[in-house]
Amino acid sequence: MKRTEKEQLVIELKEKMKGATALYYTDFTGLNVKRMTELRRRFRKAGVEYVVIKNTLALKAVNESGLAGVRLKGPTGVVVAKDAVAAAKLLTDFAKENDARPTVKGGIYEGAVVDAALVKKLAALPTRDEALGQLLGCFNSVLAMFALALEARKTQLEEASAN
Repeated sequence: MKRTEKEQLVIELKEKMKGATALYYTDFTGLNVKRMTELRRRFRKAGVEYVVIKNTLALKAVNESGLAGVRLKGPTGVVVAKDAVAAAKLLTDFAKENDARPTVKGGIYEGAVVDAALVKKLAALPTRDEALGQLLGCFNSVLAMFALALEARKTQLEEASAN
């Protein structure tokens, strides 16, 4: 690969990283072409980028973006996500279905270096939509209880005025 092509790859990865809240580094060793295509399809559907790039170029892009503290060895796929929780869930679920592949090496979440264990913890959190649904459910239950309390008070006042 020519130097200009390498520089272009670094620039493209930096551009993708600008709006991201998380970068996860994975080792995709052991995934055949069919599984790799399926993984990329799922990521694309969720609005997540998955880039396979040489470690030196990935590190250059990360360092030029002002992030540091990352060490990469072996084959690396970089997950670039705006929704860190959704990407972590997708990655973890796919690994469960495919003999723990790809494995998470670590990553960066909101500017801080994270390990594979934290990525698994993020995967256990509800997604933004799930959290909003839970919040809406709480609001609905509070409103329902308030409506029942008002109805009970109305009945109580009606009974008091009838006596």
